[in-house]
Amino acid sequence: MKFLSCAVIAAMISYAPMAGASEYFEFSEPNQQQVTKDGKQTASGIILDSVSVTGSRVQMTLGKSARIVTVIDSSSIAALPVQSVNDLLKYAAGVDVRQRGEMGAQTDISVRGGTFDQIAIFLNGINICDPQTGHNAVDLPVDINEIERIEVLSGPAGVAYGSSSLLGAINIITKEVSGPALGAHLEGGSYGYLNAGVRGGHSNGRLSNQLSAGYMRSDGSSRSSDGRLNADYQTYKVFYNGKYIHELADVKWSAGMTSRDFGSNTFYSAKFDNQFEHTLKTFFSLQAETRGKLRFSPKVYWNRMQDRFELVRGDSGKVPFNYNRTSVWGASVDGYVETVIGKTAFGVEMRNEDLISTNLGDPLSVPKPIHKADTSYGKGLNRTNISIFLEHSVLWRNLSASAGVAAVKNTGNEDDFKFYPGVNLSYRFAGDWKAYASYNSSLRMPTFTELFYSVGGHKADRNLKAEKMQALEGGIRFSKPWISAVATVYYNMGSDMIDWVKNLSEGEDAPWRSVNYTKINTFGQEFSLRMDIPSLLMRKSFFVRTIDLSYSHISQNKDLGADKQSKYALEYLRHKAVAHVGFNIWKSLGAALSWRWQDRVGNYERYDKLAPTGQMVSYKPYSLVDLRFAWTRKIYSVYLEANNLLDHTYYDYGNIPQPGITVKAGIVVNMRL
Repeated sequence: MKFLSCAVIAAMISYAPMAGASEYFEFSEPNQQQVTKDGKQTASGIILDSVSVTGSRVQMTLGKSARIVTVIDSSSIAALPVQSVNDLLKYAAGVDVRQRGEMGAQTDISVRGGTFDQIAIFLNGINICDPQTGHNAVDLPVDINEIERIEVLSGPAGVAYGSSSLLGAINIITKEVSGPALGAHLEGGSYGYLNAGVRGGHSNGRLSNQLSAGYMRSDGSSRSSDGRLNADYQTYKVFYNGKYIHELADVKWSAGMTSRDFGSNTFYSAKFDNQFEHTLKTFFSLQAETRGKLRFSPKVYWNRMQDRFELVRGDSGKVPFNYNRTSVWGASVDGYVETVIGKTAFGVEMRNEDLISTNLGDPLSVPKPIHKADTSYGKGLNRTNISIFLEHSVLWRNLSASAGVAAVKNTGNEDDFKFYPGVNLSYRFAGDWKAYASYNSSLRMPTFTELFYSVGGHKADRNLKAEKMQALEGGIRFSKPWISAVATVYYNMGSDMIDWVKNLSEGEDAPWRSVNYTKINTFGQEFSLRMDIPSLLMRKSFFVRTIDLSYSHISQNKDLGADKQSKYALEYLRHKAVAHVGFNIWKSLGAALSWRWQDRVGNYERYDKLAPTGQMVSYKPYSLVDLRFAWTRKIYSVYLEANNLLDHTYYDYGNIPQPGITVKAGIVVNMRL
């Protein structure tokens, strides 16, 4: 199968000139400007080469990066039928988005067969991950209309993004203000869905400030056994960012808050269908970047996540609520010096993670009260991570190369500094072809949940080891203004991998245990194709505007066997295929038709009326069709969209059916004053 997959990809590349949505992923709205992947000029006359991405410690333009970085830009966001970051990532090759509930009330994101805890999420270059659990990774304070682009770096990113980026990193870049501006959006749809937000900003050239706020809610479609809706949700968001441009340095600061309440149905236990969760995330960051051949970039940040989980909604007397609060502060200094032999980057980061909880951690000497609760935090834990980085990058003619190492020490284990190297190469040949090769490594400390969650049929292991990952990757890309493609092959070698495993031979009351599940090796391939049809036909416009295709395949060397069940690690997407077609219908009216097919490895025990049946069910492949119509003018866009147009019933997690067809309509207004 491995040989066949490689042969198919090689045949596709040799058959036609194609290039990469894996490196640059773009769906454009009507009348939007289009660019190619290496800054080559299209009919719209825009050059992308000025866009810098983080594929290494030194930011490189997309065309010069030695690693393949997926970039989803603002025009893609505007064209697709999506309402959130997790919706958007469903269309990226190699990214697995698993949802519980409508609109992704709770969403897990992973890449290349990993788990949701194995990627790092960044907002404008600031790590906003929660050390308690990756379940809340996409609790973002920004609305999707505020996002300029999203960078996805797949594979270990220890040198580029530090520890916790075991299998990759996602960096979300927000829009900057270039002058006085106002914006607003309003949309509604099925199941009582409402999404509204406003944004305002001002800039005088040197100083700019921007403030946004948003609200989202839905009744949900799932009902409990007593007939009540139990997948409702509401979210409040506030985000502020500012920037000051000085002759010596650029200074940026930001702050935000996200408050979420959502009915959790049977999200975390199939025996209870009236669960509920409240989360509150707040953060602040300050960063700067100096100018010149010797540059420094200091950063400080603070994140706090408060979580209340109710196994029985509103009834703490029946089952006590779980309260958790994590506080994270970090400080780092990165820098690089530019010489005739390239750029040498260096840096150091300290990240402190603190937890207080009702059930996670070691006993506290003095319990701490919980605001507006009749109980106290009785447990907690503190750990500190220190990382040191060194990397050298060279650009010589058609060759891009970087080599570096990350040294990591965490007080959560007894290990001394461990070293995680990375080497990346790319070479342009025959004008439009580019070859990539890399070796990278990283690690991830266990989350507080994996270490301590021994509640409700779970038994955690306080002595879990850190996960380690090494990866080999190679790829090739072909790029023309009208057609582009990327093909990638990778081999991941993971050790001490963590998962929740149930031994079915112990009966229906067998607990889920957190374990270091030895080694897991993963072989995968990714392929992406983009065609600009008007450019291909040498016409100014055409009914079909763009065609985007992608496919990813994964195989692993681990199988738990018939007597065990994996909760996360071995439930990966074996196949994922995505197709998107953009249309110019009439004047400012455009349409986008998207299709996605997924085939997941894994099984789950079927429940009937909140009781286990003893029947193990394998995940079935499913396909979804989404459609969007948009009338786009200079300052506004009106749209109508339908998700799951064919009304298929499908499962991302066992026993939690996803909603059928949903319809939404809305308007977005952006004005420069």
